[in-house]
Amino acid sequence: MKVVVPIVVLGWLLGTFVPAAAQEVEVDPDEVVAGVEQWMNENLDEAALEALGVDTGRVRQFLADVRQRFQGVHVYDLAAVREVAEQIRPVLESYEETQPLAAWLRAHLDYFDVSRELRDRVAVTATNKMRLPPPSPELQRSVWVKVVESRPVPPAAASHLDRLKRIFVEEKVPAELVWLAEVESSFDPRARSPAGAAGLFQLMPATARSLDLSVGFWRDERLQPEKNGRAAARYLRELYRRFGDWRLALAAYNCGPTRVADLLRKHRAGTYDGISAHLPAETQLYVPKVEAILRRREGVRLDRLRLPAG
Repeated sequence: MKVVVPIVVLGWLLGTFVPAAAQEVEVDPDEVVAGVEQWMNENLDEAALEALGVDTGRVRQFLADVRQRFQGVHVYDLAAVREVAEQIRPVLESYEETQPLAAWLRAHLDYFDVSRELRDRVAVTATNKMRLPPPSPELQRSVWVKVVESRPVPPAAASHLDRLKRIFVEEKVPAELVWLAEVESSFDPRARSPAGAAGLFQLMPATARSLDLSVGFWRDERLQPEKNGRAAARYLRELYRRFGDWRLALAAYNCGPTRVADLLRKHRAGTYDGISAHLPAETQLYVPKVEAILRRREGVRLDRLRLPAG
C-alpha cells in the first residue's frame, strides 16, 4: 500500500536532521540506495509528494543515511539520531498513514539510548577518544539487562502471547522465543520498518515468501499475527539447525544467514562473540536485547534454550 506522508512529517524530518560526521562503515552504498529505492516505491507516493513541493531526493538521502547507520558496523553512530527520532515519533503517531512506521520506531528507540550508553562507558577507559574501540559483547549484554530490568510488558502482548506460544511449540521452537515480538514490534502487528519488514516478527518480503506467506498490495499475510508468528518460528528453527547456536541464529534472523556464515568463515570464528564487532550495528544491539528480554520475561538464558523434542 502506498503511504502519503503528511507534509508536516517530512518538513520536520528534513528540517531538523543533521548528519553526523562520516565514518568508515562496512556498507555497500549500492545496496543501501537500492533498499531505499524499494522502500520509497512501496511506502511513498512520490508523485503526490512532488505535487506538494517535497524534494524527494532529499527524502531519499535522509532514509539512506538512517539505514546506513543501522547497517554500518559502528554502534556508536546510532546515538546521533536519538534526538531526531524522539522528536518525530509523536508526529508519526498522529497520522494513520504513518502509524506503522511509528510502531517500528517505538520498538527501536532504545537502540539509540543503548548506543549512547555504550559510547559513554567505553570513552571512560579509551586511550584514543577519536576512535573508540567497539563495545565488547559482554558490555552490551550487561547494559541491555540494566535497560530492560524494570520495563513493563507491552500492553499489546496480552492478546497474542498464549496463541503465539502454542504456535511456537507446534513448530518445535522454544515457546520463550515469542518475546522476539517485543524486540521487533512491541507486539504491534501493524509495524513496518523503513527496510520493508512488517508484522509482529518483522519479516522481510523475500523471507516471508520463502515461508509461503503472501506479500502483496491486496494481501500481506505478514500483518496477520498467527501467520506471521508461525512463519517466524519456522525460520528460527531453520536458522538454529543451520548454526547450532541461538545467538548466531538470532543474528542471522536480523541480518541474514549468508552474512553470518560469511563472517564466521572470514574471521575463522565459531561463536557469535567472535564476529559481533563485524556485524551490522543493529544486529550487534539486537542479539543482546533479545537475551535481556528473555531473562526479564521468562527468567531463562538464551544459551540454555533447545529445540523441543519430536
